[in-house]
This record gives sequence, C-alpha cells and structure tokens, in this order.
Amino acid sequence: MTKDKKDKKKERGDKPKKAKTATNKHQLDLSNHYETVEAHVNRMDKKTYEHEIEKLHVELVKLLEWIKHQKLKVVLLFEGRDAAGKGGVIKTIAERLNPRFCRIVALGVPTEKEKTQWYFQRYVAHLPAAGEMVLFDRSWYNRAGVEKVMGFCTEEEYTEFLRSCPEFERMLVRSGIILIKYWFSVSDKEQERRFQERIDDPTKRWKLSPMDIESRNRWVEYSKAKDVMFVHTDIKQAPWWVVRADDKRRARLNCIHHLLSLIPYKDLTPPPAKLEPRRIDESYVRPPITDQNFVPEVY
Repeated sequence: MTKDKKDKKKERGDKPKKAKTATNKHQLDLSNHYETVEAHVNRMDKKTYEHEIEKLHVELVKLLEWIKHQKLKVVLLFEGRDAAGKGGVIKTIAERLNPRFCRIVALGVPTEKEKTQWYFQRYVAHLPAAGEMVLFDRSWYNRAGVEKVMGFCTEEEYTEFLRSCPEFERMLVRSGIILIKYWFSVSDKEQERRFQERIDDPTKRWKLSPMDIESRNRWVEYSKAKDVMFVHTDIKQAPWWVVRADDKRRARLNCIHHLLSLIPYKDLTPPPAKLEPRRIDESYVRPPITDQNFVPEVY
C-alpha cells in the first residue's frame, strides 16, 4: 500500500482489519498435530436430535425406495478409529429400512482359506445386486489401518494394497456401483472417554477388545497410516468424506444428511392403504387354548 493511500485511510478513520478468530461454537483440539479434530463445545441435546433424526429417517426410506425402483447399487464404507461412532451411524441408517434391500456387512477375522485368496475376494462376495444398498462396518481398508499398524500384513502386501485399491474402486464405479466412503474422526480425549464408558458399562464391555486397548497406545501410528491411506485412495471417482465425530448426535445427522445429498432421488412413497372390513369365517373352530405353550408373564 502506498504512503498516499495510508494517509487517506487515516483521514477516514479506517481501522486495520483484525485476524479472524475461532468462534465460541467450535474449538480446535490441537493436542495431536497428526489429526486435528474440530470439536463442538456444547453437545446436541436429545430432544433436538430426535426431532431431526425422525425427518431424516423418512428421507432414508424414500431414498431406498428410489434405489429399488432405479435398480441402483450402492456401497457405503464406514472407517475410523475405534469408538469413533461408526456402528452407531450404521445402525441409525438401517433401523427403519427394509433389511432385504439394506444390508450391513461386518466381517470378522479372515479364515485360513480366505487368507490365501485375492485380498478383495471376500469383500466382493458382499457387494450389492441391483436395488440394494450395502453398509460396510469396516471394509477392505483394514489392510491400510489395523493390519499395517499391528503388523498383520507384510510390507509387500501393504504396498500392493495402496497400489491396487484405487484401481479396484475405479473398477467398481465403472461397473455402475455408487461407492461412498466415510471416515469418522474423533479426538484422543473423546476416544479415551468412550473407552472408559465401555469399561464402566457391563453391556458395552464386549466392544472393548484387547486389540482396541493396544491401538490406544498407537495413536500416532494410526494417524500416520490414515494420512498415507488418504494420499493414495482419496480419488476423484470415490473420494473420502470426513465426519467430525466428537459429538455422536451431530455426526449421525451430518453423515445421513450428506448421504441424502449425494444420491438424487424422488419421493415414491405409495399412498396409504385403505383397510376394508375383514371377512369373518364362522366355520373356523379354534383348538383348545390349553394345547398351547405360553411364555410366563413375568412382567
């Protein structure tokens, strides 16, 4: 800026611009520079969440009807750290949908036979047919995450995965599959809180495996593996979408809202059916009620 312009600004009384600062709504967690997570200070209240999720459930039903009508093939991948909230959003998406057309796939440890197969082979068997949507609770990206960090694969297998995965996904997209990938990002402090919650709740202790506890000690290693994975597999045909997941309710709403925005659909909801008076057949004689076994009414 020239001296004349500076003098004019002084004459007008213009104040120098201040650098933008973070608002009170969000707060940056800088505890780990490998994976910075934008966390909400105030978590969404239950009433607001239930009001919003009810509306999104209706839209999900419409989306699945459109997928069936158009014979689309949709694959959703949910990845992220342990306790990031992947299972919760998968359950929320599927709970109101027809299970014959919306399937959840959560594969366990590969068998000895599967270990000798082409790496993607056991996942291919679960891909959708026309009119189906499949939700993968973890996927072939196990190789780029837990297998790499925990040493369950060789360096050659890991390198080959990073090379072949983008080509595999491009092939899926070319075949007509709609592939959507979500990464749930959670801060180390929030993950620690959720781990402790699982320990304190007997109904959730099964969620905390020895592998989860060991991964807790390898936070940086997982961050580095995720960064490398993104570099190789964040492709134009199937980009990664990051969900800030420190607030589970907001994460679910944001993820579902985003999913609905990616697949254009129309409302094909059938009109309400009219129930006519039921025809009564008086010739039917019921067997004695004492011939049946009833569950004891404890409650």
